[in-house]
Amino acid sequence: MDESVRQAVARAIVTMHENLGDYVTIDDLARSAMFSKFHFTRIFQRTTGLSPGRFLAALRLAEAKRLLVTTSISVADISHQVGYNSVGTFSARFSGSVGLSPTRYRQLRGQPPRIPEREGAPGCGTTVRGQLSCPPEVQFGLVFVGLFPGRIVEGPPVRYLILPRPGPYALPDVPAGEWHVIVHTFGTEHREDHVTRAYTGIAGPLTARRGLVAGIADVRLRSRRRFDPPPLLALPDLRHVPARQPIAV
Repeated sequence: MDESVRQAVARAIVTMHENLGDYVTIDDLARSAMFSKFHFTRIFQRTTGLSPGRFLAALRLAEAKRLLVTTSISVADISHQVGYNSVGTFSARFSGSVGLSPTRYRQLRGQPPRIPEREGAPGCGTTVRGQLSCPPEVQFGLVFVGLFPGRIVEGPPVRYLILPRPGPYALPDVPAGEWHVIVHTFGTEHREDHVTRAYTGIAGPLTARRGLVAGIADVRLRSRRRFDPPPLLALPDLRHVPARQPIAV
């Protein structure tokens, strides 16, 4: 990726972070990136995998998640702080993306006992399988592997599993459609300071259809970067929960 493009997208993301509670237009973001609106929208989508508006919405909900578990600010005040004029709209968007209402998310301190499951997604007999590869100098904990319609961990996955470590995975009986395999975990580098970072990886879109025996989606894990949208779905703490086998959801 061209360095000027990286810097332009980075400037736009900084502008988003600095104005989460304000009305921000694509024109505003394009000006911060110093590109035309059309060119900015195209390079932002290519760099992050999301439109600028969708990325900003994800940052707002991620900030709401943080405020809910680290402060006692009311849900209504949090909704305004992250740019929503209507508490009802905020609660509906939060619940749809995170899988829990804002109040329930706060009660659980952001750590649900289970991952919400998507309803009404019958499988077509296709198995999505692959290999999760990772840097050898990093020690990983449990690994979440989920199948989502978009390039973000948002809303209930159609299939998921939690592995004890990176390696082979298989998601059976996937529904027909186009899906992304998204991986989320934590890793500690073998250094004196033992820095623990979030790691991610994505593959897709891949198509599942009846009669397709298997889809192959290998994923390479890398540390999260500023261009990655935040995971919105409420996940259990992968450093403390037991691994589980894939389920039909």
